[in-house]
Amino acid sequence: MTDSQASTPTSAAVAGTNPVAAAPAGVRTAADVVTPEVVAQLTRGVVGSGRTANHTPFTGEKLADLPQSTPEDVATAFERARAAQSAWAATPVRARAAVLLRFHDLVLERQSEVLDLIQLETGKARLHAHEEVQAVAVAARHYGRRAGAYLKPKRHTGVVPTLTKVTELRQPRGVIGQIAPWNYPLELSVGDALPAFVSGNAVVMKPDTETALTALWARDLLIEAGLPAEVFQVVLGDGPVVGPEVVKHADYVSFTGSTRTGREVAQGAAARLVGVSLELGGKNAMLVLKDADVEKAAAGAVRACFSSAGQLCISIERLYVHESVADDFVARFAARTKAMRLGSSLAYGADMGSLVGERQMETVSRHVAEAVEKGATLVAGGVARPDIGPLFYEPTILEGVEAPMAVCGEETFGPVVSVYRFSDEDEVVALANATPYGLNSSVWTKDGRRGHQVAARLRTGTVNINEGYAPAYGSVQSPMGGMKDSGLGRRHGSEGILKYTEAQTVAQQRLIPLAPAFGMDDAKYAAFMSRSLKAMKAFRLR
Repeated sequence: MTDSQASTPTSAAVAGTNPVAAAPAGVRTAADVVTPEVVAQLTRGVVGSGRTANHTPFTGEKLADLPQSTPEDVATAFERARAAQSAWAATPVRARAAVLLRFHDLVLERQSEVLDLIQLETGKARLHAHEEVQAVAVAARHYGRRAGAYLKPKRHTGVVPTLTKVTELRQPRGVIGQIAPWNYPLELSVGDALPAFVSGNAVVMKPDTETALTALWARDLLIEAGLPAEVFQVVLGDGPVVGPEVVKHADYVSFTGSTRTGREVAQGAAARLVGVSLELGGKNAMLVLKDADVEKAAAGAVRACFSSAGQLCISIERLYVHESVADDFVARFAARTKAMRLGSSLAYGADMGSLVGERQMETVSRHVAEAVEKGATLVAGGVARPDIGPLFYEPTILEGVEAPMAVCGEETFGPVVSVYRFSDEDEVVALANATPYGLNSSVWTKDGRRGHQVAARLRTGTVNINEGYAPAYGSVQSPMGGMKDSGLGRRHGSEGILKYTEAQTVAQQRLIPLAPAFGMDDAKYAAFMSRSLKAMKAFRLR
């Protein structure tokens, strides 16, 4: 889509059905929020010898001039982080955790600042931006309270009980290289960095340039909360240039993004024998069973499919509905979808915002147009809304989608969902699993036990019963991540922090050696150890 096409209303836009949310009086503008003083404050300390810029999806206008990092700048950032990491690692865990708890309070106190930035940089509705504030606050609270328990030395039974004293220590890896995406620029940047910091690491983060101000705001707030500035480095620039440099220098890599790029990141990390965690793409399924509450399921589907305009790795793109309730469900879902208010104001009130860029608009438009051309039925949406902004697209429901339509198997990453009808529970489980992805899924039923049984058969890292994605993602004591092509490793819970550490076993042998002693020859020692091993099994030692 060209700039001229993006700025000119079309006949398709006039045919759109979704209302526009009214802008409240006195609402802030980009010029009010992104002032030269704010940009200077947020970019202070960024290692970048060049210049770049970011833009707002709402209008396409430039938001800020930003530093651009070269490969040499990335190396400098890692040198600075590495020099600061040792002192930070030597800081007691309780003191590191206190930084997270202060950060938690600051985020909630000053949330209006970052909500403005998130909206301006991503184009999402304010309520969807607030999901990021919630997620970051929950992660800061959890790791601020639980880091000590996760990281404390653990005693284990030694090879010879009482004679072998064993302690498991957790050592920070060093400098974490983090590559963060544009779609959730607060949660998927600092949200993933918090457990790295509290476990004693430094971080060199490469956020997406178009959403860099949000990540830089979080860095500024963490420093205010007590994090040493040099421990948190940010580099900016084109992904193909700066991303490999981050992988090249990191002691561990945290990546969130596409499956294609994730494979490249994994290969780069593997070549250096460093660890990596990857949260990648998804083609997530929602299953509405025949005993589901249809009204609640329809309302939940709106949240599951269209939050952040569908630009969410764990949002729903495939909707399977039992044939006995399908007509009722589709009617209710379509009515709710057509009533969604679109808007670009820096205020609550809009139900959905904009796509983030022209690439997303092209993918969404192509998937919908091809599906309709090949016989799919447009139930709702299916049109761009340049009358609101250059990258607005109505929330869209398709029926009659089948292979080889691109929307059937490819990740759209936009406000598009395909509805499929099914008659058999085994059939729908097989259909839901028939994808190379395995990130998230959703099951709707009035029978909790049945919901759990179906959930256990789905090959996804998280499953939500009677909601789309928020319960599993927000329950930060539990791991979150993908199976199959949706990634490696997990965020949240013990796995979300221990991945940023190296396990070290320290074993102290006492009184006698693990070798022939007290005049025993080799044969007598072997016989003694054999009797001891049998005795330990008999006493049920583990």
